[in-house]
Amino acid sequence: MNWYAIFAIYALFWVISAFIVLPFGIRTPDETGEVLREGQADSAPSNFRPGVVALRATILSAVLFGLYYANYVEGWLTLEQLPGYSRSY
Repeated sequence: MNWYAIFAIYALFWVISAFIVLPFGIRTPDETGEVLREGQADSAPSNFRPGVVALRATILSAVLFGLYYANYVEGWLTLEQLPGYSRSY
């Protein structure tokens, strides 16, 4: 696997991980007791911290990509082992 593929696959893992960890720890103004500003939606987060989301996404994506790459190198799970998949040439 070349470096371009590694970077592209890791970037995909990172974006997916960011969406996975995004809702954790978010609280609405109703939950924190803050007053809504004019034009603010009731469901808008009042304690959004993008740095924490990026850190969590980086950690999760590193773990997931590590498992993906280890499977790529070691061949633990291949397409032929999945049920319902057969290669017909």
